[in-house]
Amino acid sequence: MNLILLSPEDLENGCLARVRDPRRLAHLRDVHRARAGDTLTLGVENGLLGRGTLLEYRDDEALFDISGLVETPPPALPVHLVLALPRPRMLARSLEHATALGVKALTLLNTRRVEKSYWQSPELGAEKIRRHLVLGLEQARDTKMPEVTLAKGFRPFVEDRLPKLLASSRGLVAHPGMPEACPRGVDEPVTLVIGPEGGFIPWEVDKLLEAGCRGIHLGPRILRVETAVTALLARLA
Repeated sequence: MNLILLSPEDLENGCLARVRDPRRLAHLRDVHRARAGDTLTLGVENGLLGRGTLLEYRDDEALFDISGLVETPPPALPVHLVLALPRPRMLARSLEHATALGVKALTLLNTRRVEKSYWQSPELGAEKIRRHLVLGLEQARDTKMPEVTLAKGFRPFVEDRLPKLLASSRGLVAHPGMPEACPRGVDEPVTLVIGPEGGFIPWEVDKLLEAGCRGIHLGPRILRVETAVTALLARLA
């Protein structure tokens, strides 16, 4: 945790914040060994970040002066990540990694090779997703919360939503055997589509290309989804 992220519920009277949840309190106790008077890196969700002063610390709460939070968060990565829903454990890591790399818009997509049971996973609950986004923000010292949407139908997504995304962004579909290498250091909005374990089926690839996406690859190696997500986003950054 490189930043203690404050939620709107933590804020009091404009320049004070009171932390009560056990996870952050445990971090203050076990990692920072915090005491009253210490200054730590804090950030307000979707707001500013900087150094805050710990005014009071008890086992059940910590009170901070946050008047010194004057820095803006790092710039977002201009990538809308469209990710075929991975297995639950891999989903957790993918959300954290994508958030840490600056993704602010993420769509979880159903495809033929996505197991139906994945859509019933508790990891898709709003609180579970939020927890992983928070961990990514804390790692990267960022405060801007990503937006995550679910697309349970591949055809409706490709026919209805994807054209709207591509109207204002460059579409890239990552799939083995595509003719172009992933570009580096893009400075324009990108919609990046990544398939599931086992990849897209040929019909899905065809529909994505017909919609206006360009096919890209990361070389001859076949990567796990979470590795591909990190490698592709890092290359585009």
